Amino acid sequence: MSTTPRTDVVPASTAPASSADAPSGGKGLRAGQIGTAAAIVIGVSTIAPAYVLTSSLGPTAAAVGEHLPAIFLVGFIPMFLVALGYRELNSALPDAGTTFTWTWKAFGPRAGWMGGWGLLAANIIVLSNLAGVAVDFLYLFLAQLTGRPEIADLAADPLVNIGTCLALVALAVWVSCRGLNATRGVQVALVGFQVVVLAWFVTAAWGSAGTQPGSAAFSWDWFNPLNIGSFSAFAVGLSLSIFAFWGWDVCLTMNEETTDGGRASGVAAGVTAVVVLVIYLAGSVAATVFAGAGAEGLGLANPENAGNLFAALANPVMGPFAILLSLSVLSSCAASLQSTMLSPARSLLAMGHHGALPARFSTLHPKYRTPVFATVFAGAVSAGFYALMRVLSTNVLNDTILALGMMICFYYGMTALACAWFFRRTAFASVRNLLLRLVAPLLGGAALVAVFLQTAVDSLDPEYGSGSHIGGVGLVFVVGVGILAVGALFLVGAGRRRPGFYRAELKRAEAGRADF
Repeated sequence: MSTTPRTDVVPASTAPASSADAPSGGKGLRAGQIGTAAAIVIGVSTIAPAYVLTSSLGPTAAAVGEHLPAIFLVGFIPMFLVALGYRELNSALPDAGTTFTWTWKAFGPRAGWMGGWGLLAANIIVLSNLAGVAVDFLYLFLAQLTGRPEIADLAADPLVNIGTCLALVALAVWVSCRGLNATRGVQVALVGFQVVVLAWFVTAAWGSAGTQPGSAAFSWDWFNPLNIGSFSAFAVGLSLSIFAFWGWDVCLTMNEETTDGGRASGVAAGVTAVVVLVIYLAGSVAATVFAGAGAEGLGLANPENAGNLFAALANPVMGPFAILLSLSVLSSCAASLQSTMLSPARSLLAMGHHGALPARFSTLHPKYRTPVFATVFAGAVSAGFYALMRVLSTNVLNDTILALGMMICFYYGMTALACAWFFRRTAFASVRNLLLRLVAPLLGGAALVAVFLQTAVDSLDPEYGSGSHIGGVGLVFVVGVGILAVGALFLVGAGRRRPGFYRAELKRAEAGRADF
């Protein structure tokens, strides 16, 4: 066996650094690359509001009707409470591993693995979903640009669809491997364009209110969650709403690469969530007053439009400028594909660095100091997952969104409860500590766990979601709960291969930053 050292990657713990490029957190990541404003832009980019609105308004309207603003507001509450807990953990233990590291420190290494697994699963699912929507809008944009409607039909061809998806994921991986500085300017341009076009859509939809069959007159009752028909419908809507806000925690995965990451990353995460809430409220109300929440025609709940609502609303709302809405969603997906890669790659990096995964995951590119192996791995798995779901599911976007909601509830809830437990000895030292370190994360975490359990029970029904099933069990349940079960099986294998980490005593996990 050759003993010649490799030069294409360097171990995170020994990555060379100059004074200007000091490594952070002992992993070799380049510190101080971005500030608070850039972190907010990347956070909004990761959430991708244009993509979320086009892919989730339909399924959410099918569950809660016209009460879209209510469900967005209710979904924001546990997210905001959880974000407060994340901020406290980030201030005390800034680490790119976020959920993995924090649940490990609170509950021990096995819980840390499952928390990290949930985060990785959620990101891999959404990466595949982002690529799927990008494929649809890429061909729609080309059809509008060339005046040839038949080009849009190419997205329905499985081979073309999967092939294009793989190409988009590969491009996103390549860009992500070049680091945060390489894409910061591009992210600012794409997010700015996205927000401007969404504002145009909202204005145009309001201006055309009442002109379409099934359109609805604005009512403040839409903001009242108590008028949603049933708890099951409420849980479905809430799960979808939580998916809509998911992604702000990417600001925290960059904490080792952000200036004053212990503070700035937490601020960026909170501001990102509030900005996105405003966009969702404006977009959902505008779409409802224009098209209504019915299941026919342009209605938001029409299953033919549910997976890609803006494809149906673009021409009626924006007329000759419809191509801008298509380009907005395409740019939203493209930007989010790249920025979303940050979270799983850095979680895998942290897991490799701390010994929960093979050391290969902690290697960095010698020039860009990015976790290139972890990034390529995350991209490859997400592309494979999309290809598999595209074959199994009749409505891959809807089913993956519902399964994704379960993953989000699982790992966000777990992290929030870890916050309450980790700070249990200092929670009563002051009113501030009591509210931010115990009450807020405990309430937020409990709410997300409740939604997870309700969704798991409901998704057993083969009619849940698109109606796709395996052996009479709903595909959403198979994907959501099945992925967690696979994670538990991998944990058994990982414990045998890396006993030094998984058999560690809990007091080691509670040692604080000393062992980072």
